[in-house]
Amino acid sequence: METILWAGTRKGLVKFENLGNADWQLIHTSFAGEPVSMVLADDRDRTLYVALNLEHFGPKLHRSEDGGLSWTEIQVPAFPVTDGDPEAASDAAKRLSVEQVFCLEKGTVAGEIWAGTIPCGLFRSRNRGESWELINSLTDMENCANWFGGGTDAPALHSICINPENPQQVRVAISCGGVWESNDGCHSWESRTHGMRAAYMPPEQAFNPDAQDPHCLVVSASDQDRLWVQHHNGIFKSVDGGLNWLEIEEAGPSVFGFAVAVHPTEPDTAWFVPGVKDECRMPVDNKLVVTRTRDGGKSFDVLSNGLPQQHSFDLIYRHGLALGADGTQLAIGSTSGNLWLSADQGDNWQELSHTLAPVYCLRFA
Repeated sequence: METILWAGTRKGLVKFENLGNADWQLIHTSFAGEPVSMVLADDRDRTLYVALNLEHFGPKLHRSEDGGLSWTEIQVPAFPVTDGDPEAASDAAKRLSVEQVFCLEKGTVAGEIWAGTIPCGLFRSRNRGESWELINSLTDMENCANWFGGGTDAPALHSICINPENPQQVRVAISCGGVWESNDGCHSWESRTHGMRAAYMPPEQAFNPDAQDPHCLVVSASDQDRLWVQHHNGIFKSVDGGLNWLEIEEAGPSVFGFAVAVHPTEPDTAWFVPGVKDECRMPVDNKLVVTRTRDGGKSFDVLSNGLPQQHSFDLIYRHGLALGADGTQLAIGSTSGNLWLSADQGDNWQELSHTLAPVYCLRFA
């Protein structure tokens, strides 16, 4: 079982360590007072990456090789600068600047990491963040002009799924811009939203692929054809690699939420954190619960033991649900600064802290 949990918060990066017998303790904090938008723990070389979203100085990236005791600032992904040459950068990118590093994922070879940004951009580094390349084949597509922000002013690329057995296959999710897949190493892309429905659009535009708002995309580690999406207005699953999606209309107190996690060896087992959609964005009836399906969405367990069942205003962001590598440990961190851990797949929860700043992201290591 994982022994370290990293929490990226509005006021810094917090390290929790399991001292044994389910006794977790806050060890130390890095970047005190600074918003941490994403953290990535790369188990291949025990390197830790942190993205900051500073109000006055913009996004920053840092790397640690000693468990967060010391940090080295590294390059931030950037859209190309044209310097007056209209051919030097893509039409979609030449007017953009990175406002936030929204997600970080490791690649399939040592030193390779990927980043998704606001505005929508997909970037790859082959040298542990020393330099970045924009995957402009994505933002060069004509569809890019139709994408729009879902809660942010600009469209956001928040989910990156690399097939470890076939590095040529890359899947991304954009809010709002749908799900896209490349099977040729990011040279070309195909939309993967057939069956998704956007209830917030006029009826004639409900199935428009560019209008879909997937809040989070995950792929089963044991079956790359099994995909789950927590959408703005529902839960969707695919059993054919994203070619077709099935909407799950009944799931606990609601089908709205941001986060989803899937068991590493059981693709029909997935977890969600439901809430009241749109302006409210809080637990249904002020009761925080996690929902779990073990049969591919046919039925759901509503898990609440140890979670607040009254007066809760906790919202779990899309990266605020973490699942351990063994599929047993779960953690959720909320906008109210609360953090809970489960050691039994969500059946029971223990509070690790109620005094954090709003939690943006969690990662086990």
